[in-house]
Amino acid sequence: MKLRGLLFGIAASLAATTAFAQAPVKIGMITTLSGPGGYLGQDIRDAFKLAIDMEGGKLGGVPVELMVEDDGLKPGQGKQIAEKMLKTDGIKIMTGIVFSNVAGATVPDIVDSGALYVSPNAAPSNFAGKECNENYFVIAWQNDSLHESAGQYATNLGYKKAFILAPNYQAGKDALTGFKRLFKGDVVGEVYTRLDQTDFAPEMAQIKAANPDVVFQFHPGGLGIAFMRQYQQAGLLGQVPMVLAAPSADSTTLKAVGDAALGANVTSHWNSDFDNPANKKFMEAWTKAYNRVPTYYASQGYDTALAIASALKATGGKADVPALRTALAKADFQSVRGAFKFGKNQHPVQDWYALKVEKGPDGAPILKTVGKVLSNHGDVYAKDCKL
Repeated sequence: MKLRGLLFGIAASLAATTAFAQAPVKIGMITTLSGPGGYLGQDIRDAFKLAIDMEGGKLGGVPVELMVEDDGLKPGQGKQIAEKMLKTDGIKIMTGIVFSNVAGATVPDIVDSGALYVSPNAAPSNFAGKECNENYFVIAWQNDSLHESAGQYATNLGYKKAFILAPNYQAGKDALTGFKRLFKGDVVGEVYTRLDQTDFAPEMAQIKAANPDVVFQFHPGGLGIAFMRQYQQAGLLGQVPMVLAAPSADSTTLKAVGDAALGANVTSHWNSDFDNPANKKFMEAWTKAYNRVPTYYASQGYDTALAIASALKATGGKADVPALRTALAKADFQSVRGAFKFGKNQHPVQDWYALKVEKGPDGAPILKTVGKVLSNHGDVYAKDCKL
């Protein structure tokens, strides 16, 4: 009886250990899945799920459960979802936020609670400097540096007078600040639009009156589609060239606006035609799974999953935040964009490329990589981060 009891105890212990080892690590994703910007969050979600599917339900060899919620581009809603995920679901790793106003309301609660937040997109300036946090990592970019690349490219192209526009929220302010930081010409018009704006007729009139030699505008998602269409309708297409950063000319925008985007100069950290093993693997898997052209947001969602996978692998799947944090900081993964590392504020240091909107083999607009704009470029706020 003693032997039987001992064997039973060992078996029960082994069963419990196995069950514990197989319990998936929960990852919370708060993202925008509805409204004009809904496709941005959908691409982030789908790419993140793709990375999990490619590992058979795992990341870094560790079983994971992805819990996805739609913030509806409402900061208060994002904050409520985060609270539930933290307190009810006990989640220690979170990601997904697209828009900086949602991040502003949500991220502080996440990192202050002791959980990790790994951003696949939103990266407002106020979280990059003095308010940086050891539990906050950004995979995409820092908002300003994204648009600094466009300012530098406009300078490289020889433009002297720029008219610049962006929505009146944190990312929009960072966009115009970033562009102006590296643009060496004069800004002859600076306009903040509404985040829910669909009619840009007044702005088109202002552009015509200012007579610039280049327009820079940051309008992500459906906003950018509306702006590009109305730019063409106003007769500005072909008269005043555009230099844009990635969010204003993604593959979905090109499909929606067609020839209205032809000739636009774009800067990005990634493009679908990048010739590296990680990107080739991603593009093949994405095309097979979804049969559509991925946006920049998809590449960022996929890289975010790879970064988290590297941390889970290093910790053996333990939801130990300090250990995960240490592993994440090493950026031990092969990014689809090529060279990637974190700066001292845990934001990317990376290369930026020049793209051109041209007609593809089927006559539809495509983005073609034509050169490099910046190398090993970080952000100006890292110097103020005390991590």
